[in-house]
Amino acid sequence: MYAIVEAGGLQYRVATGDVIRVPMHVAEPGASYQIERVLMVGDGDSSKIGRPLVEGAKVEATVLDMGRDKKVLVFKKKRRTKYRKMRGHRQDFTDLKIGKIIVS
Repeated sequence: MYAIVEAGGLQYRVATGDVIRVPMHVAEPGASYQIERVLMVGDGDSSKIGRPLVEGAKVEATVLDMGRDKKVLVFKKKRRTKYRKMRGHRQDFTDLKIGKIIVS
């Protein structure tokens, strides 16, 4: 069984036991977390598509870790004008381990 969920403005295809990295959610490592924005649930041949969400469906997950991603460099340059800018950005993240998918 798998589900397509929305977390932090991004969509993920998850199944039981998967580990996904989502944008920062405030929760302690080891705490349980529920994703209630389930867009689709599939199981082999059958699937349930929400308009926009599947009624009564949710995904239970456990928070594994929180941290900051690798630095992404943003470099801007205009030729022949001595214009150069270099900026860095590190995105905060939360790792979630998917426990079970509940459809009622």
